[in-house]
Order: sequence, then C-alpha cells, then structure tokens
Amino acid sequence: MKIPTALKTFTLTISGLIVTATLLIVSVPARTIEEEPAALYKAKCAACHGATAEKKFDPTKPDAELVDTILKGRKAEKPPNMPAYGEKGITEEQAKALESYMKTLRQ
Repeated sequence: MKIPTALKTFTLTISGLIVTATLLIVSVPARTIEEEPAALYKAKCAACHGATAEKKFDPTKPDAELVDTILKGRKAEKPPNMPAYGEKGITEEQAKALESYMKTLRQ
C-alpha cells in the first residue's frame, strides 16, 4: 500500500512541530517560587524600596494591606507614588509572594 504524498507531508510537519515544542519547553529554565519574587522585586521595586526593602515599606502592616497596596498603588506624602501594579499585570498571587519576599529582606 502506497501512502499519499500529502499524508506524508502532514505527518512530517506534525512530528516536526511536536519535536520543536518539546525542545522549547525543555530548554526554558523553570523558575522556582523563590526566584520569581526576587526577580520581580529587583525589576519593579528595588529602585524605590532599596536592596533590602528598607525604604517606604512597613513590614508591621497587615499582609492584606500590603498586597492591596502592591495591586492598587498608593499616593505618597511626596513623590514618587506607589504604582498600581495590578494594572501592570501583577497577579494577587505574585503580590502575596512579593510582599512575603520583602519581609524576608528586612529580617
């Protein structure tokens, strides 16, 4: 039985896509829960809050209030204001991890 050329081409194309997708998934390093908040903090927070969250951060405030501030922002007594990172793609889960990470920096 002879397999039609179109079927061979289709099968090879699908096989190639599967191999490519697998290689991409395997080659992208997985971020651990510990790395993500550190990377977020370094990229989005450290410029204003400092390397050890020593500026404009009160770890004694309730967790829910700190997470809310990350997501919704806050107007400061003097600029710069805290941006609303929820509008910039930060999820509540990420905000919670970030808030927890910032507390570890202060210890």
